[in-house]
Amino acid sequence: MRAPLSGHAYAAPTCATLPTTEIAQAIGSENAGQNVPHILRGDAMDCCSHAVTRRRWMWGSVMASVGAMLGGGAGRRAEAAAAETSEAAPAALAVLRKSISVDVHTHGGTTGITSQAPPSDDLANAMRAGSLATACLADVPDGPILGRNAAGVLGVVRTAEPGMLYRYHLGRLDWMDEMVAEHGLRRALNAADLAAVHEAGQPAIVMDVEGLDFLETKLERLEEAHQRGVRHVQLVHYTPNDIGDFQTGTVTHNGLTPFGAEAIRACHRLGLVCDVAHATEDTVKQAVKVATKPLLLSHTALQGSPAMGPTPLTGRQISRDHARAVAETGGSIGIWHFFPSLDKYVDGLKEMADVVGIDHVSIGTDQQVAPGSVQNYAQWVHLVAAMLRGGFTPEDAGKIAGGNYLRIFRAAVG
Repeated sequence: MRAPLSGHAYAAPTCATLPTTEIAQAIGSENAGQNVPHILRGDAMDCCSHAVTRRRWMWGSVMASVGAMLGGGAGRRAEAAAAETSEAAPAALAVLRKSISVDVHTHGGTTGITSQAPPSDDLANAMRAGSLATACLADVPDGPILGRNAAGVLGVVRTAEPGMLYRYHLGRLDWMDEMVAEHGLRRALNAADLAAVHEAGQPAIVMDVEGLDFLETKLERLEEAHQRGVRHVQLVHYTPNDIGDFQTGTVTHNGLTPFGAEAIRACHRLGLVCDVAHATEDTVKQAVKVATKPLLLSHTALQGSPAMGPTPLTGRQISRDHARAVAETGGSIGIWHFFPSLDKYVDGLKEMADVVGIDHVSIGTDQQVAPGSVQNYAQWVHLVAAMLRGGFTPEDAGKIAGGNYLRIFRAAVG
């Protein structure tokens, strides 16, 4: 790990048109910028952040964020919500001072790794503003071939040429390297690193890869990713691969493949968190039989979640048995932020806790370009305040907001 960055003030980021050069290089097309899938398209986006000065845990910025929220709204309902949040905010800050908080699955928001924006201070600034300690920042190797069909369902819309997803993946690791070198983030390679950066008040990332499509049956690429600093990998995403079946695709393997089992064992050997998000229930239950360390399912919600209500994401929700299988490894289920409000998000956390217990629930916002209830990390402290307001104890809030992931990370990575 490099030495702590020296103190300086950050200017608020400016909005810009986002480049598509890297995708063009990966796809090998001069016109790639005109055909970039929706998930990666670099349109002009609004962005905002607070100018902050680095110091231990930026509590002034956090309180400014709380104050801004309390100043909004009108009428008795808004006044009541503001009063409740005002009471919960100091307790939420106490939880975040004491505990290492972790978003177990994110793409870093509207200017993050899937947006095609250049590296910037946006993520670090937002994490400081909301007192989020660590973000598992996920590279998406199959991003260049994804898009939405006529029904709006995300999936593969073009064929990947050999090596294309691997090249794109390497470019995204370079992007994360620059975020660490130039934009106020630290890279955590083990649990001691996470503790050290939290103590120093510096936001950290765990480098994550969403889908092992870049392997192309070459398991040595997993070791290469580990050498580059990756400490968290997800087996499958939206692209058929040689690992196993995924929830929104056609069943072709009837679960986990022998190569998928090899990949899980390699994760354990190398020291990588093994994430089974997007995998079918059969794939997950077969992965559980192979796993000798806790598994993570980083972003989902309970099947038929009343808190979510009607949603196009039904195919990505999981059953109670699916959730229990992950929990039985000592693992955890991350709940995404696709809820209509923070209070509903808390209800979604409760739904899963009622099934698997407090010790097996985490927060995996899946924060990206698409909106959700924690679209900017300045809202992280408000989410913790909503958890306390909704009946979670400070101890339980600390577990869900990071402690449960740290247990898995220590077991898998060390």
